[in-house]
Amino acid sequence: MLEKLLKWDRDTFVYLNGLGIEDYDVFWSTVTNISTWIPLFILFLVLFFLKFPRKVALHMFFTVLALAIFITVVTHFTKISVARLRPNNTEEINTLIRILKTPTDYSFFSGHASSSFSITMLVFLFLRRKVKWAALFFIWPILFAMSRIYVGVHFPLDIIVGMVVGLFSGWLFYVLYRSFIAPYSVSVRP
Repeated sequence: MLEKLLKWDRDTFVYLNGLGIEDYDVFWSTVTNISTWIPLFILFLVLFFLKFPRKVALHMFFTVLALAIFITVVTHFTKISVARLRPNNTEEINTLIRILKTPTDYSFFSGHASSSFSITMLVFLFLRRKVKWAALFFIWPILFAMSRIYVGVHFPLDIIVGMVVGLFSGWLFYVLYRSFIAPYSVSVRP
Protein backbone atom coordinates (compact mmCIF):
# COMPACT_ATOMS: atom_id res chain seq x y z
CA MET A 1 0.00 0.00 0.00
CA LEU A 2 2.75 2.47 0.97
CA GLU A 3 4.69 1.63 -2.20
CA LYS A 4 1.61 2.30 -4.35
CA LEU A 5 1.02 5.60 -2.59
CA LEU A 6 4.66 6.68 -3.07
CA LYS A 7 4.54 5.63 -6.74
CA TRP A 8 1.37 7.68 -7.22
CA ASP A 9 3.09 10.58 -5.47
CA ARG A 10 6.15 10.39 -7.75
CA ASP A 11 4.10 9.93 -10.93
CA THR A 12 1.73 12.77 -10.02
CA PHE A 13 4.65 15.03 -9.20
CA VAL A 14 6.39 14.29 -12.53
CA TYR A 15 3.13 14.97 -14.39
CA LEU A 16 2.31 18.23 -12.56
CA ASN A 17 5.88 19.51 -12.69
CA GLY A 18 5.95 18.70 -16.42
CA LEU A 19 3.00 21.03 -17.01
CA GLY A 20 5.31 23.96 -16.26
CA ILE A 21 5.86 26.48 -19.02
CA GLU A 22 9.15 28.34 -19.22
CA ASP A 23 7.36 31.67 -19.72
CA TYR A 24 5.97 31.34 -16.17
CA ASP A 25 9.23 30.39 -14.44
CA VAL A 26 9.85 33.91 -13.15
CA PHE A 27 6.30 34.13 -11.76
CA TRP A 28 6.51 30.82 -9.87
CA SER A 29 10.06 31.49 -8.70
CA THR A 30 8.84 34.79 -7.28
CA VAL A 31 5.73 33.23 -5.69
CA THR A 32 7.83 30.59 -3.92
CA ASN A 33 10.01 33.19 -2.13
CA ILE A 34 8.81 34.14 1.33
CA SER A 35 9.96 37.75 0.89
CA THR A 36 7.41 38.21 -1.90
CA TRP A 37 4.67 37.90 0.69
CA ILE A 38 5.94 40.50 3.18
CA PRO A 39 3.25 43.02 2.07
CA LEU A 40 0.59 40.43 2.93
CA PHE A 41 2.06 39.95 6.41
CA ILE A 42 2.01 43.72 6.86
CA LEU A 43 -1.64 43.75 5.74
CA PHE A 44 -2.47 41.11 8.37
CA LEU A 45 -0.82 43.22 11.06
CA VAL A 46 -2.51 46.43 9.91
CA LEU A 47 -5.91 44.71 9.88
CA PHE A 48 -5.38 43.47 13.44
CA PHE A 49 -4.74 47.02 14.63
CA LEU A 50 -7.55 48.53 12.54
CA LYS A 51 -10.19 46.02 13.59
CA PHE A 52 -9.31 45.35 17.24
CA PRO A 53 -8.21 47.32 20.32
CA ARG A 54 -4.43 47.66 20.57
CA LYS A 55 -4.04 45.11 23.39
CA VAL A 56 -6.13 42.50 21.54
CA ALA A 57 -4.23 43.14 18.30
CA LEU A 58 -0.90 42.66 20.07
CA HIS A 59 -2.07 39.41 21.62
CA MET A 60 -3.22 38.21 18.21
CA PHE A 61 0.10 39.18 16.66
CA PHE A 62 2.07 37.31 19.33
CA THR A 63 -0.20 34.28 18.90
CA VAL A 64 0.58 34.26 15.16
CA LEU A 65 4.27 34.62 15.97
CA ALA A 66 4.13 31.71 18.43
CA LEU A 67 2.34 29.62 15.79
CA ALA A 68 5.02 30.44 13.20
CA ILE A 69 7.74 29.30 15.61
CA PHE A 70 5.78 26.16 16.55
CA ILE A 71 5.10 25.11 12.96
CA THR A 72 8.72 25.76 11.96
CA VAL A 73 9.98 23.51 14.76
CA VAL A 74 7.44 20.74 14.04
CA THR A 75 8.22 20.83 10.32
CA HIS A 76 11.98 20.79 10.91
CA PHE A 77 11.92 17.79 13.25
CA THR A 78 9.49 15.91 11.01
CA LYS A 79 11.76 16.44 8.00
CA ILE A 80 14.76 15.15 9.93
CA SER A 81 12.82 12.15 11.28
CA VAL A 82 11.28 11.09 7.95
CA ALA A 83 14.36 12.01 5.85
CA ARG A 84 12.59 11.89 2.48
CA LEU A 85 14.67 13.27 -0.37
CA ARG A 86 13.27 16.17 -2.33
CA PRO A 87 12.34 15.49 -5.98
CA ASN A 88 15.26 17.61 -7.19
CA ASN A 89 17.60 15.32 -5.20
CA THR A 90 15.92 12.01 -6.14
CA GLU A 91 18.09 10.36 -8.80
CA GLU A 92 15.32 8.26 -10.33
CA ILE A 93 13.30 11.32 -11.37
CA ASN A 94 15.52 14.41 -11.26
CA THR A 95 16.44 14.02 -14.93
CA LEU A 96 12.73 13.93 -15.86
CA ILE A 97 11.65 17.11 -14.14
CA ARG A 98 12.04 20.86 -14.35
CA ILE A 99 14.14 22.13 -11.44
CA LEU A 100 14.14 25.85 -10.65
CA LYS A 101 15.30 25.64 -7.03
CA THR A 102 17.83 23.26 -5.47
CA PRO A 103 17.44 23.04 -1.69
CA THR A 104 19.39 20.20 -0.10
CA ASP A 105 17.35 19.53 3.03
CA TYR A 106 14.53 16.98 3.23
CA SER A 107 11.09 17.10 1.68
CA PHE A 108 8.41 15.68 3.99
CA PHE A 109 6.39 17.64 4.82
CA SER A 110 6.38 21.00 3.10
CA GLY A 111 7.30 23.86 5.40
CA HIS A 112 5.90 26.31 2.85
CA ALA A 113 2.53 24.54 2.96
CA SER A 114 2.43 24.02 6.73
CA SER A 115 3.49 27.54 7.66
CA SER A 116 1.37 29.37 5.10
CA PHE A 117 -1.79 27.36 5.77
CA SER A 118 -1.36 27.57 9.55
CA ILE A 119 -0.82 31.34 9.57
CA THR A 120 -3.63 31.92 7.09
CA MET A 121 -6.03 29.74 9.06
CA LEU A 122 -5.29 31.59 12.30
CA VAL A 123 -5.50 35.04 10.69
CA PHE A 124 -8.72 34.02 8.92
CA LEU A 125 -10.28 32.82 12.19
CA PHE A 126 -9.28 36.08 13.89
CA LEU A 127 -10.59 38.33 11.11
CA ARG A 128 -13.50 36.42 9.54
CA ARG A 129 -16.17 38.42 11.39
CA LYS A 130 -14.44 41.77 10.82
CA VAL A 131 -13.26 41.44 7.20
CA LYS A 132 -15.86 40.15 4.73
CA TRP A 133 -13.23 39.10 2.20
CA ALA A 134 -10.98 37.27 4.69
CA ALA A 135 -11.42 33.96 2.79
CA LEU A 136 -9.32 35.50 -0.01
CA PHE A 137 -6.31 35.18 2.30
CA PHE A 138 -6.23 31.48 1.31
CA ILE A 139 -5.05 32.44 -2.17
CA TRP A 140 -1.61 32.91 -0.61
CA PRO A 141 -1.05 29.40 0.77
CA ILE A 142 -2.59 27.77 -2.30
CA LEU A 143 -0.22 29.60 -4.67
CA PHE A 144 2.69 29.26 -2.25
CA ALA A 145 2.24 25.49 -1.93
CA MET A 146 1.61 24.96 -5.66
CA SER A 147 4.82 26.80 -6.45
CA ARG A 148 6.81 24.11 -4.63
CA ILE A 149 5.74 21.47 -7.17
CA TYR A 150 6.36 23.84 -10.07
CA VAL A 151 9.93 24.65 -8.97
CA GLY A 152 10.67 20.95 -8.42
CA VAL A 153 11.20 20.69 -4.67
CA HIS A 154 8.11 18.98 -3.19
CA PHE A 155 5.97 15.97 -3.94
CA PRO A 156 2.15 16.33 -3.78
CA LEU A 157 1.96 14.34 -0.52
CA ASP A 158 4.46 16.76 1.05
CA ILE A 159 2.08 19.58 0.15
CA ILE A 160 -1.12 17.78 1.22
CA VAL A 161 0.26 16.71 4.60
CA GLY A 162 1.80 20.15 5.15
CA MET A 163 -1.57 21.74 4.37
CA VAL A 164 -3.45 19.46 6.78
CA VAL A 165 -0.88 19.96 9.56
CA GLY A 166 -0.99 23.71 8.92
CA LEU A 167 -4.78 23.99 8.97
CA PHE A 168 -5.00 21.92 12.13
CA SER A 169 -2.22 23.92 13.83
CA GLY A 170 -3.87 27.22 12.93
CA TRP A 171 -7.18 25.99 14.33
CA LEU A 172 -5.44 24.64 17.47
CA PHE A 173 -3.74 27.97 18.16
CA TYR A 174 -7.08 29.75 17.66
CA VAL A 175 -8.68 27.46 20.27
CA LEU A 176 -5.76 28.07 22.64
CA TYR A 177 -6.04 31.82 22.07
CA ARG A 178 -9.81 31.82 22.72
CA SER A 179 -9.37 29.68 25.85
CA PHE A 180 -6.30 31.20 27.49
CA ILE A 181 -5.54 34.63 26.00
CA ALA A 182 -8.80 36.21 24.81
CA PRO A 183 -10.41 36.29 28.28
CA TYR A 184 -7.52 38.50 29.46
CA SER A 185 -7.23 40.65 26.34
CA VAL A 186 -10.31 42.76 26.87
CA SER A 187 -10.33 45.32 29.63
CA VAL A 188 -13.14 44.76 32.07
CA ARG A 189 -14.87 48.00 33.07
CA PRO A 190 -16.79 48.27 36.37
